[in-house]
Amino acid sequence: MHFIKQSSQFLLDVNHQLFNNCHASTLVALPESEQLLVAYFAGQKEASGDTAIWLSRCVKGEWQPAQRTIAQDGLAHWNPVLHYQCGTLWLFYKVGPDVHHWITRYVTSGDGGYSWSKPQELVTGDSFPRGPVKNKLLVMSNGEWLAPSSIENDRYWDAFVDISADLGERWQRVDIPIAHIDPVSANERDIWQGLKDDALWETDLQRVFEWDGVIQPTLWESESGQVHAMMRSTRGRIYRSDSMDYGRSWCPAYETALPNNNSGIDVVRLENGTLVLACNPIEGNWNRRYPVSISVSQDNGKTWSIPLDLENGEGEFSYPAIIADGETLHVTYTWNRKNIVYQKITSDNDNNGVSS
Repeated sequence: MHFIKQSSQFLLDVNHQLFNNCHASTLVALPESEQLLVAYFAGQKEASGDTAIWLSRCVKGEWQPAQRTIAQDGLAHWNPVLHYQCGTLWLFYKVGPDVHHWITRYVTSGDGGYSWSKPQELVTGDSFPRGPVKNKLLVMSNGEWLAPSSIENDRYWDAFVDISADLGERWQRVDIPIAHIDPVSANERDIWQGLKDDALWETDLQRVFEWDGVIQPTLWESESGQVHAMMRSTRGRIYRSDSMDYGRSWCPAYETALPNNNSGIDVVRLENGTLVLACNPIEGNWNRRYPVSISVSQDNGKTWSIPLDLENGEGEFSYPAIIADGETLHVTYTWNRKNIVYQKITSDNDNNGVSS
């Protein structure tokens, strides 16, 4: 199966003055209106009290003016995740002073995101960041939701899933086991420039390089009940875990051959079983965040194609989100923290695109 890039668009005017930084996009297709909706957080920088959840909407191929949609003065908002099902739109997101202390809230909409319910905690009174942390929910073949989740403290990163059988009313947390190791030392020459420029909420590089583990899973189901997670890691490679019982138990997370720069990834499974992974195909803890690319697997993630670069200049092109509509892919990613890029990618039977 082959893919080729069809279009690339900024969601915001290139000279906009709406905010200083934006990051962590998520997108969803609204089938009734044939619209795309993208959410991201934006403000002075991540963790600042003016960050809010913004929405951009694509109507008939044109991106409408961005809307500052969910905000609370003095409270940092982070990592939105959109989910649409049976006429209802969910928007999950984090709030809190930093990643070690954020919690999850959500809102819902019955009119495609034009109006929203009052924000609520996802799991009332739970101090842990429940529900999706970056990537989309998986609706499994038994109808249950599987939310890819993770938790970070000042030393360890750990992934888990949250299962819901009642459209998010109640959640069951299941941890993905991993054996922690001493952190991998950094090569100063290869460190992502944004880390040096204080783009991250934590600006103490010594503390940053003390973290070990995996976070921000992305999920797919290969057969009924057989679900899989790939995860960003501090160890230079994408990690993976597998479950044979609808996410009730997971094998210990293990290293794959796929490089990872300790930045976000996302995967989507097409109806024919093809997997498409969006990531920075760069190895090394906190290494550079370019290019951003897609790769294809026809064997449930055992092997992957040579990456097709979506953006390959120097800069920060990171945190991709990917969804599929048939064989059409919709991808968004961070562009130098100043904009969000949308790309439409279609299957290419003339073999000019990325091949499996």
